[in-house]
Amino acid sequence: MIRLENITKVYKTKRGRHTVLDDVSFEVPLGTSMGIMGRNGAGKSTLLRIIGGAEMPTSGTVTRGSRVSFPIGFSGAFHGSLTGEENCRFAARIYGQEIHRVVRETRDFADIGEYFYNPVGTYSTGMRARLAFGLSMSIDFDVYLVDEVTAVGDRRFKKKCSAALKKRAEFGSLIVISHSVATLRQLCDKCAVLDQGKLTVYDTVDAANEVYAA
Repeated sequence: MIRLENITKVYKTKRGRHTVLDDVSFEVPLGTSMGIMGRNGAGKSTLLRIIGGAEMPTSGTVTRGSRVSFPIGFSGAFHGSLTGEENCRFAARIYGQEIHRVVRETRDFADIGEYFYNPVGTYSTGMRARLAFGLSMSIDFDVYLVDEVTAVGDRRFKKKCSAALKKRAEFGSLIVISHSVATLRQLCDKCAVLDQGKLTVYDTVDAANEVYAA
């Protein structure tokens, strides 16, 4: 279960205070998957980082009653001077997972060849996203945070990502940011629209899309 209560996020800029999230509250029970729609720059990725604990809100509380992944596709999850393999080993220790299994499954899923043994700082954005996705799928989480990762890679990799997410949704929850309505319909039970700092949750993806499109 994930519960957000009165989450506000404000950044200080040269032009003054910029409110990205304004008193956002919602709950995602375990076993329910939710999509999040919104224009570029609306604060969707910020919201996902706050849910995962990678960023702190200015005010409000996040309750995590289950194991939550780092945001899939978030390159900040990796140390740039370490290789892909070393990052996997580190993450496996942090999450109490079997190291050799995590390394093997991440390497096979990411499918980035010998780059897996190179420093992550040398990776392209797409390669980082593939590594992050593979690592997330190799660790047993209850809630997976997904930030447009299915847009990464070729058709074969996208198909592999979708299949892996569907499997995780069968026994856990997904919180998915995507501009693809088809992807959200495929993966999510309900959907929210983030606009001007306010988040509104709808019972279906189609209901959310109707508001978002308008």
